[in-house]
Amino acid sequence: MPAKKGLFVVLEGPDKSGKSTQARLLAEALRAAGRDVLHTREPGGTAVAEAVRRVLLDPGLRVDPLTELFLYEASRAQHTREKLLPALAAGRVVVSERYTMSTDVYQGLARGLGLPLTRALNRFATEGLRPHLTVVIDVPDAEFARRDRARAHDRIEQAGADFRKRVRAGYRRLARGAARTVLLDGRRAPDDLQAEILQRVLRLKA
Repeated sequence: MPAKKGLFVVLEGPDKSGKSTQARLLAEALRAAGRDVLHTREPGGTAVAEAVRRVLLDPGLRVDPLTELFLYEASRAQHTREKLLPALAAGRVVVSERYTMSTDVYQGLARGLGLPLTRALNRFATEGLRPHLTVVIDVPDAEFARRDRARAHDRIEQAGADFRKRVRAGYRRLARGAARTVLLDGRRAPDDLQAEILQRVLRLKA
């Protein structure tokens, strides 16, 4: 695995938690500060991974949980080798919307496949690459109904309230026991939340 000279920051959280907005604001702020930033996402980030994303999120498809897990890991393997490792080796700051914790939460806990399985596959897919900081944005399920009402829901978002509650509980459980991880209240004003995230990232050392 290439030497990692850059910084790797991941934004995590349930659907509609605001992670995409915060990732965009963080990337913009870091670029304004003179940092070379790669803003990316999972599933996605490469042509192959984006094609897998379309399958995973297609609301017209029924996908078995184990199939879902392998598709996420296939996307992640491509993303890691094609984008993440080269960017970090070049000294860039990588800001990713989702990474391995999403799989541990959604497939390992909420789908019930188990953390031993998801963590083993995550290690293979990523070659053991770990973020320098994971920011988990926590919001209650009521926020899902309140935010972005006009947009059609993808396959994961259609899973229902019980599934979303398991997702939130999973994030809160894993965030509280994980190194290099912070759990933040996503109901805070976006600018206030962004200021804290930016300060935490600026204190990081590769």
